[in-house]
Amino acid sequence: QVQLVESGGGLVQAGGSLRLSCAASGRTFSTCAMGWFRHVSGKEREFVASISWSGRLTNYADSVKGRFTISRDNPKNTVYLQMNSLKPEDTAVYYCTAAPYISEATSRPADFLSWGQGTQVTVSS
Repeated sequence: QVQLVESGGGLVQAGGSLRLSCAASGRTFSTCAMGWFRHVSGKEREFVASISWSGRLTNYADSVKGRFTISRDNPKNTVYLQMNSLKPEDTAVYYCTAAPYISEATSRPADFLSWGQGTQVTVSS
């Protein structure tokens, strides 16, 4: 199983940027599709972005397309989420997640078996 630790959350003004990082432990990182989900209390968990294990394919929620970019560095066992043009509605706890032995940039929650502890992102208006 892959252990995941997120970092990079914080408070930012609307229009600003943040970069989230997710460090993974375990030798199977390069055979996992990776993703980011977010959760706001009282709402359902929401898919944000995912990336294939090769890094060649990406998938984004419509709400973040053109503003967020997911990337990965397999030798460093790290996945990133660059968030630009942030909006107050992006405020949430962001979770890094791994889908073992899934090659494509999946968005199916059931594919993701390992989850980080989450990092808070707050966007002020």
